[in-house]
Amino acid sequence: MSTQWLEAKVLDNRHWTDTLFSLRVEGPGLQFEAGQFVRLALDIDGERIARPFSFVNPPADPVHEFYGIVVPGGPLSPTLARLQPGDTLYLAPNPAGFLVLSEVPDAETLWLISTGTGIAPFLSILRTEAPWLRFGNVVLVHAVRYAKELVYRDLILEISRKQKLRYVTFVSREPHPGSLSGRIPAAVRDGRLEQAAGLKIAPESSQVLLCGNPDMLKDATAALVERGLRKHRRRNPGQISVESFW
Repeated sequence: MSTQWLEAKVLDNRHWTDTLFSLRVEGPGLQFEAGQFVRLALDIDGERIARPFSFVNPPADPVHEFYGIVVPGGPLSPTLARLQPGDTLYLAPNPAGFLVLSEVPDAETLWLISTGTGIAPFLSILRTEAPWLRFGNVVLVHAVRYAKELVYRDLILEISRKQKLRYVTFVSREPHPGSLSGRIPAAVRDGRLEQAAGLKIAPESSQVLLCGNPDMLKDATAALVERGLRKHRRRNPGQISVESFW
């Protein structure tokens, strides 16, 4: 069955760095839950090329926003990064994904742990009421290579002014004041992540959502399992929820 693609128009294309960009588009209203993704597509060389992107905007926002990275030689992202206001792109009509709070049990602390563009679904979640109504503490963790890749700082600061959000950053390839060094899994194991957040990661008090590169997902999950947490499934509730659409 062929996809009935929906047409959208670019409102803005913000370039954070040479390779990181955020597209804001207007077009069809889409029913989705914060944390989900949808396929974006362009017609390139006579072929419609599509890739999944998480929503940055909350469901109530009529303007959709997507955060992406240019993959050198990739079939779609270099062209997306060059789009200008008024250009057309296509959205699939069926957002999907299970990295949503409706799938997550209640807990004292919600950990939202991301690398790179994996922060996008968490920004959508943080702009809804659900995390603040259901969890006593909310921690956003974002790991990048260079400090300039710590994007959406103004939005995160705005959320922090309204809510009790704890924000922990990692910068792996250069020293950066206020950020942890190294990788997230190591900081889970040696306690640095808990120390930075001022909270414990424990199966009786935590729900952890992970989104980012496959190595982080695999290694962070292993580190959390060592701490007594387990993957969350509907039939066997746990504490670790993972999204990867690389």
